[in-house]
Amino acid sequence: MSGPIKTINPATDEPLAEYALMSDDQVDAAVEACHQAFLDWRLKSLDDRAAVIRAIGQQLRDSKDEFAKLMSQEVGKLISASHDEIELCAAICDFTADNGPEELADEEHEIPGGTGVVTYSPLGVIYGIQPWNFPCYQAVRYAIANLMAGNGVLLKHAANCTGSGLFLRDLFERAGLPENLFTVLIIDHDQSDTVIEHERVRGVTLTGSDGAGKVVAKKAAENLKKTVLELGSNDAYLILQDADLDVAVDACVTGRIYNNGETCVAAKRFVVTARHYDEFVDRFTQKMRAMKMGDPFDEDSDLGPMARGDLRDTLHEQVTGSVKKGAKILCGGEIPDRTGAYYPATVLVDVAPGQPAYDDELFGPVASIIKAKDDEDAMRIANDSRYGLGGGIFSQDEDRARELASRHFDTGMVCINGYNLAIPNMPFGGVKDSGYGREHGGFGMKEFVNAKSLYIA
Repeated sequence: MSGPIKTINPATDEPLAEYALMSDDQVDAAVEACHQAFLDWRLKSLDDRAAVIRAIGQQLRDSKDEFAKLMSQEVGKLISASHDEIELCAAICDFTADNGPEELADEEHEIPGGTGVVTYSPLGVIYGIQPWNFPCYQAVRYAIANLMAGNGVLLKHAANCTGSGLFLRDLFERAGLPENLFTVLIIDHDQSDTVIEHERVRGVTLTGSDGAGKVVAKKAAENLKKTVLELGSNDAYLILQDADLDVAVDACVTGRIYNNGETCVAAKRFVVTARHYDEFVDRFTQKMRAMKMGDPFDEDSDLGPMARGDLRDTLHEQVTGSVKKGAKILCGGEIPDRTGAYYPATVLVDVAPGQPAYDDELFGPVASIIKAKDDEDAMRIANDSRYGLGGGIFSQDEDRARELASRHFDTGMVCINGYNLAIPNMPFGGVKDSGYGREHGGFGMKEFVNAKSLYIA
């Protein structure tokens, strides 16, 4: 077993806290305790579950300042982004409480000679492995849906936001959630494998890289456990020939630097038709160059540090690797001489296949701009990716953009003439190496349930 987890403030490099890893016996006992809590929770009415979830949403709002401060300290988020994240999570609770009882209600169907009933029964304990970029949202997104469904929930949070995971557990219980029903596991990767194998665990959900997704999916499949995977992406945003550049430039900058650029569904590749290419590059680069790096608690900071120094170094290696293969830096691209895991807003052009900036996910404030001959070529380039989480289209012909998005864009989500992160009443998830399964919009409530058929004569 590895040593204790130590959290570090990425803006100052100062230590925050230290957490001892659980022993194997403690892990087994925690999983069993979650299962026992589930046995009672599954019998609660849908309305009773919804009432607790509504109270969690209120508790999130009541604790917003304290929780936002902790998140910004642990992962370097701008304090405004931390506040936004908690508001989104509270809205998820509201949506789930309002809609969960209807989404999960029994459905009656006519069948020959009688009545058919579809009832959505909870499966049991669901294990979530979550990343650091949204310490509250990543956990809430799957946990609230599964609690509404009647399941128990385990969380292995990213090590560098361990405090946020524990804060969330205590917050849930203050709101009235039964003890142990939402359990935080402070464990290493080897112990995580044993949790997936545990007989009490009935499903596994992961948000992370495609590499991590393959490892977790394999382990779960070996044990016949269902999985939901929300993995990385290099989302393409298309600036078509009839795009409004005022709209496109502003939305694309926001989509690239929001949350310090560390978002699975961020705008990452900008595919610009020849008609607009030069002007877009000029205007976009000016705005990116003007982004001010600074303390995430300062109101005038546009960009905080990345969540860890090693993540910053990996991003820089991807930038330099792309330059070696022909890309050109228009702004940024250098590690600043200052304390903290900072990286400047960076723009790359002459981006082409074979470069990390084209093929891979750049998880930080680095934009890849790619020139397309025309609209058809832009869509080809957008789909020339092993990923398929999100994307965007800018066009003044909304009907045509909608047609392209629905019939031709090979992703789980498409923004038209704007940028959106996540919306509680819309499904969230991807295709190809970006994973499978859906969260939000009622879909997440039914990912880990037994759709049971009853035949009544």
